Amino acid sequence: MPQENTSFKPSLGLVDATMLVAGSMIGSGIFIVSADIMRNTGSVGWLMFVWLITGFMTLTAALSYGELSAMFPKAGGQYIYLKEAYNPLIGFLYGWSFFTVIQTATIAAVAVAFAKFTAYLIPQFSEDLVALDLGFLKISPAQLLSIVVIVVLTFTNTRGVNSGKIIQTTFTLTKLLSLLGLIVFGLIFMKPEVWAANWGEGMWDLHKLAPDGSIESYTTIAAFGAIAASMVGSIFSSDSWNNVTFIAGEIKNPQRNIGLSLALGTIIVTVIYVLTNVMYTGVLSLQEIAASDKDRVAVTASHVIFGNSGTIVIAVMIMISTFGCDNGLIMSGARVYYSMAKDGLFFRKVGRLNKNAVPEIGLWLQCVIASLWALSGKYGNLLDMISFVVVVFYMLTIIGIFILRKKRPDAPRPYKAFGYPFLPVIYIIMGVAFCVLLIVYKPEYTWPGLIIVLLGIPVYYMVARKEVAAVEQD
Repeated sequence: MPQENTSFKPSLGLVDATMLVAGSMIGSGIFIVSADIMRNTGSVGWLMFVWLITGFMTLTAALSYGELSAMFPKAGGQYIYLKEAYNPLIGFLYGWSFFTVIQTATIAAVAVAFAKFTAYLIPQFSEDLVALDLGFLKISPAQLLSIVVIVVLTFTNTRGVNSGKIIQTTFTLTKLLSLLGLIVFGLIFMKPEVWAANWGEGMWDLHKLAPDGSIESYTTIAAFGAIAASMVGSIFSSDSWNNVTFIAGEIKNPQRNIGLSLALGTIIVTVIYVLTNVMYTGVLSLQEIAASDKDRVAVTASHVIFGNSGTIVIAVMIMISTFGCDNGLIMSGARVYYSMAKDGLFFRKVGRLNKNAVPEIGLWLQCVIASLWALSGKYGNLLDMISFVVVVFYMLTIIGIFILRKKRPDAPRPYKAFGYPFLPVIYIIMGVAFCVLLIVYKPEYTWPGLIIVLLGIPVYYMVARKEVAAVEQD
């Protein structure tokens, strides 16, 4: 494909960037994962603690990234930060993990969620049906629909950043207003007796709560593992806020607008997430939250608020939410592969822009891998695998702030990390604790993703360095 453009077009303002942050964060998680958190913690106090601590970590990381985005306001974002703070290998390992797991599996997970809730309105798309039987693999209509969504959004984004921007802003505003409406109606129709029971004596009791209502106490050490396991879902639900850094080359005044959009977007989403969980605890008992059918807490709550039409209300909300979320993920992700290709660390053709000034080949490669992930159809497995790897790279990136302050003390820093060095250090400590607890108590959440990261090391030395040599010869 001939290269039609040599540079990105700055087309996104502060509102667009903020909508990308918020829209990429809000997918299906807030409608689902509170059920698992409740089963792991067993009380309102700890449910809210998990969401609040996740919000604190997310906001702290976002405020820290503001310094890096102002230093390196170009396409690639986190990949660029890691490469500059450490070396090309670390940057490549992030890009490799991003392409194979972090971004593509997240795109797939969100698309699968879209399909699952579409089946509420159109039963023919049910994940329990078989559309194609290949013998070794049975493919459901839900999986096919999720792939269609990925392909359609990929095609739309090949038409230029303005096409993606319109979808992103429209769908993000719609889902923010829908969530606020759900919260308001939920608080209006909350049950005083349910609220009193949930928030009364015992609200800080930490134990395992089975769907049948039985309780299992934790040892002190196991309790920490339960909290870490609970945070897998909340971290996944709050992830992808950093996607705006990947598309820095298309943002107006990126030194100012990226950092500001990170702060505004993460604050908006954190407040909405906390209020949504407050609403859940006002209309549902702890057991109802823990025992929600297929973990769909929002559906259970909506039945209480809106009656039989509640299922349709939530299905439409999640379809809007996940569609907009996937658009943001697809739009921003390909910019990482573009930057890697420019450095000789990815297929060189991916480093070309089409006539619409977007990395079309990178978009379609991302589409293929995400579609393959969608065929797995295992939303929970994708979620579990992603969170550990994501937090590891967030920690490495924030540590990079300290490294760059030492390596490049005189480099221009239009914005400096808020609360430095205290807030970044707190994030690193919390991130280490989260990862260690998962390794010890939930190794199945850690090893698959970690193995994929480590596989990137031989790939780098066998393939990527040849590309670097080729670029240097040009």
